Amino acid sequence: MPVKIRLQRHGKKGKPFYWVVAADSRSKRDGKFLEKIGTYNPNTNPATIDINVETAVQWLHNGAQPTDTARAILSYKGALLKHHLDGGVRKGALTQEQADAKFAAWLEQKDSKVSAKKDGLSTAKADAKAKALEAEKKVNEDRIAAKKEAEAAAVAEETTAEAEENTTSEENTEETQA
Repeated sequence: MPVKIRLQRHGKKGKPFYWVVAADSRSKRDGKFLEKIGTYNPNTNPATIDINVETAVQWLHNGAQPTDTARAILSYKGALLKHHLDGGVRKGALTQEQADAKFAAWLEQKDSKVSAKKDGLSTAKADAKAKALEAEKKVNEDRIAAKKEAEAAAVAEETTAEAEENTTSEENTEETQA
């Protein structure tokens, strides 16, 4: 029975959520599977991936072939590296301790990259929020200044209109006296 490690779609329309499963290659995409290995949520940034690495490596040892996307996910989480290191241990090129040390060092490096990306995204989000707030404050200040200018112009128009009325009424009284 040819076994594939592949994604099984769940979630609602427009919001996919995937299970990473080991399944018979002849079964339907969302059909019967042999074992659930983990989950993959592409809706978050960075994508949330929860994989049982030991189970995935065991399936790879047994000959399961991952699909392209599943291969990328397994590579991202280190399952393919662990499978590769276990092959070196079986051949005698490495000891188990050396393989475990290499895998642990790789995991630390990967975790630092992911945390750096999360920090970068959170600072970018905070910067965008601060810029939006500054722009909103500027618009409010401009609106208030324009309102004050309009009020001042209205007051100036009223005073000029009153002054014109006074001068015309004075001229009318002078003409009637003369």
